[in-house]
Amino acid sequence: MYKNVIFDLDGTLLNTIDDLADAGNWVCRNHGWPTHTVEEFKYFVGNGMAKLASRFAPEDWRAPEKVQAILNEFMPYYDAHKEDKTAPYPGIRELLERLNKAGMTLAVLSNKAHSLVPGIIEGYFPGLFAYTQGAMDGAPTKPDPTLLRRLMGEMGAAPADTLFVGDSNVDIRTAKNGGLTSCGVLWGFRTRQELEAEGADHLAQTPAELGELILNI
Repeated sequence: MYKNVIFDLDGTLLNTIDDLADAGNWVCRNHGWPTHTVEEFKYFVGNGMAKLASRFAPEDWRAPEKVQAILNEFMPYYDAHKEDKTAPYPGIRELLERLNKAGMTLAVLSNKAHSLVPGIIEGYFPGLFAYTQGAMDGAPTKPDPTLLRRLMGEMGAAPADTLFVGDSNVDIRTAKNGGLTSCGVLWGFRTRQELEAEGADHLAQTPAELGELILNI
C-alpha cells in the first residue's frame, strides 16, 4: 500500500475550467481578440499560467514580455473570480477523507501559481492536505521533476511508496520523470486516449475507484 499520494489540482481535485476560461476570455474581449470555448481551454491549461496566457492570446502576443503583460491583467481578475464556478469533483472530498483516515500523507503539486495554491486547497479541503506546491519563479513547471523532488523531500517520501495522480499527459510525464507510479483520472480535462498514449500505469474512472486502487495495491 502507498504511504503518500500526490495529486494534480486543476482537472483532478477541482473542476476549475469555467473560471479559467472566463478569466482568459475577459482578457481577450478587453483586447478585441477572438474568445475561445471551454473545450479549447481544456487544452490550453496544464503547463502553467504563462503557457495558458500564450495559448489564448494571438500569435503576435506570445513574446515573453507580452505574455507577462497578459498575466498582469489575467491574474488579478482570475484571483478575484477563481471560486465563481469552481467546485470539487463529485466524490473527491469523500476520497480524501478516506485516504486520510487510512493514514496516507496527501499533497498537491500544481502548475498553478504557488501564491494561489495553499489558499485554494485549504478553502476547499481544510485539513486534508499536509503539503502543497505550486509553480514558482525560477523553477521549471511540470513535467520537469524539480518541484516534485522538492515536494517529496519536504514530505520525506520515496518514489517506491508514492503515487502521482493527475488528469493529463503532463501529469503522467511528471510521474515518470520523478520515478513514481502514475494514475490517470478520467473525470478531468483530458481523454483516456491521451493518458493511455502517455503510458499511465493505472486509470481510474471515479474517485471511489481511485480509492480502491490506492488502498488495495
